[in-house]
Amino acid sequence: MQEKTEQAPKKAKHLLRDIVSRHYQNAWDAKEKGEKVGWCASNFPQEICETLGVPVVYPENQAAAISAKGAGLKMCEHSESNGYSNDICAYARISLAYMDLKECKEMDMPQPDFVLCCNNICNQMIKWYENIARELDIPMIFIDIPYNTEFETSDDRVKYIRAQFDDAIVQLEEITGKTFSEERFKEVMEISQRSSKAWLGATEYTKYTPSPLNGFDLFNHMAVAVCARGKIETAIAFELLEKEYEQAVKDGTSTYRGEQDYRVLFEGIACWPYLRHKLTTLMKYNINVVGTVYADAFGVIYSNVEEMMKAYSYVPNAVSFERALNMRVKVVNKNNCDGAVIHTNRSCKMWSGFMYELERKLREETDIPTVTFDGDQADPRNFSEAQYDTRIQGLYEVMEANRKGDKL
Repeated sequence: MQEKTEQAPKKAKHLLRDIVSRHYQNAWDAKEKGEKVGWCASNFPQEICETLGVPVVYPENQAAAISAKGAGLKMCEHSESNGYSNDICAYARISLAYMDLKECKEMDMPQPDFVLCCNNICNQMIKWYENIARELDIPMIFIDIPYNTEFETSDDRVKYIRAQFDDAIVQLEEITGKTFSEERFKEVMEISQRSSKAWLGATEYTKYTPSPLNGFDLFNHMAVAVCARGKIETAIAFELLEKEYEQAVKDGTSTYRGEQDYRVLFEGIACWPYLRHKLTTLMKYNINVVGTVYADAFGVIYSNVEEMMKAYSYVPNAVSFERALNMRVKVVNKNNCDGAVIHTNRSCKMWSGFMYELERKLREETDIPTVTFDGDQADPRNFSEAQYDTRIQGLYEVMEANRKGDKL
């Protein structure tokens, strides 16, 4: 009689992949049962929907996946043929195209019965989601988290955000027929904190030399931090990811395939259509990404409800220039970066608008060389492989000269 062989435990990356698959499947199942399903902005307080048990999916995640699989151009062009300018965010154009087409073989998700919008990412989100709500004749719930000119979020802003948070709960109860439970809310907050701490703990392993991970891994894993922070399986998967990186440091192994001669900060949202090309070019010069504020933005840390309001106001695009600079300087210093690669993103005007001045100040305060390249998070027409390659070569040559003492 043949003995049964035990299956090896799944690695964290496989658990995380399964969580994303279940996330979409659960939304489809809910839709088939006649439940209300929403489209949700990536930094809308996920604790609300998780507590109510309301299924939501994330257009930004979908747009990133569609563009990474090569369909970003056709979706952007469809929206443009409907009258949307190619100067607006490519995520929005892809999402508006999907709203119209109702399907995309690269990444399908249920159509929405309501939309949840939060402008701590950018104000264009408001018009994007307003258009969806108007076109589909569905309700939109909006939480306004205004740009903060101060380094810290003041108490009056906390009260302003909290009032909207509470109102959003009431609106969602009316739309879905579900009841908000304070007991469940506390449980979700605890799980969310466990997930966020484990996620940020995992991202911090880039501080080791060599780093136990290819920095671009974070761009792939962070989809779970967006859509499922309040689920216990997410906390477990991120804690396993932390343990795997800890063991890799002990073993001297890494998911980065090659020598790690240089360490850089990658600034900005990933260019999903060209992720492989960007990684391949960096690896050509033995450069690894060991710092980014993009991935860390989805580790929302707090200990009570008021701190939660502050945490959602500290998303990279909602903070003052001084706080934004401080975030980057900390990453560079903590992770011993030799240089920085800065994406000037045509889609994300809010992120890229002050980047020229931030780049200058970053060089001043950290004394590292920086390069910029033009690109886009989802529209492949706005990226030049030749320009990117030339900039990375130039950065490598400056870092090489600096290391030899011939500072340029």
